[in-house]
Amino acid sequence: MNNRPLLYHRRIERIHPLISPQQMLEKLPVSEKSCRTVLTGRKEVEAILSGADNRFFLIVGPCSIHDPVSAMDYAQRLMRLRTKYSDSFCIIMRVYFEKPRTGLGWRGLIVEPRLDGVIDIAGGLETARKTLSAITELGLPAASELLDPIVPQYTADFISWASIGARSAESQIHRELASGLSMPVGFKNPTDGDINTAINAIVSAREPHAFLGIMQNGSPAVMHTSGNEYAHLVLRGSVHGINYDRASIEESSRTLAERGIRPALLIDCSHGNSQRNPEKQRDILLESIRLRLEQPQLAAIRGCMLESFIQAGTAALEHCTEKSEYGKSVTDPCMSWEMTESLLAEAADIWRYSYDSKN
Repeated sequence: MNNRPLLYHRRIERIHPLISPQQMLEKLPVSEKSCRTVLTGRKEVEAILSGADNRFFLIVGPCSIHDPVSAMDYAQRLMRLRTKYSDSFCIIMRVYFEKPRTGLGWRGLIVEPRLDGVIDIAGGLETARKTLSAITELGLPAASELLDPIVPQYTADFISWASIGARSAESQIHRELASGLSMPVGFKNPTDGDINTAINAIVSAREPHAFLGIMQNGSPAVMHTSGNEYAHLVLRGSVHGINYDRASIEESSRTLAERGIRPALLIDCSHGNSQRNPEKQRDILLESIRLRLEQPQLAAIRGCMLESFIQAGTAALEHCTEKSEYGKSVTDPCMSWEMTESLLAEAADIWRYSYDSKN
């Protein structure tokens, strides 16, 4: 009797082949306009992180994308604000398709694109790529969290800024991945609030690595990277409280400098910093801007992240397709479009007044 099959696939029920990244890129190519949008977004963010551009960086958008129609509705609105406040802010859209879960739950559009409990990663990857294409065609750069290390081969050519989330920052795989990405990458502090974990990740991601991956034709390969000099810190608060306060920013800046990294960080106005109350994001953003403008020693604050959608709050998955729930988050609660529009106007007034008074 041949027992060799028992050595592998014992718990794999079925295998669903995917088309290669190259086939996906050929099926849904990057247009000339999208290419310009992506490269412009990357260059703007790099300039802000390096200090060459004094504008404030804002990543604004839904906690997660579950519906391409409402995502495009939101993108069109946000594009108008990107243009309106381009003298003060570099605004790019938060376009998250993968959701890490502390336990179980909806894992994002790429895994379950129809929100019906059916796994369809092939369909999800295609929907994600179409959505990114449509958003960048508007001239609006996109930001996304990278969770699965294979997914970037299918989507990264549309992304101008990437996040390694709180639950992935300690992962060697994600540090290696970040070291080879073509866009700036922000590492969030873990949920326990330890910034050293994120800073260790930044130090690692800035160095060359060699690791197993896949080429665009789908073949396995050893990837040799040069390191990502734009890996940086994102302070997202923790289960113990906030870390957007002056003391936390000073500590983060000092620790980065001690590790030989020019201090540059973003404040996540949601998650632990807001204790998941979306309306608190207003005070966090305005406080972060004031600290940046009024305290030279806090110049490391380069920008903020905001969770915002068309409607405020959150919708249950089983009701999210109802008309009354259109444009409402199915994961973390977001602030409404009206609040977002008002907040960015207020923030721009503060920013412009500060610079006008200095000149």
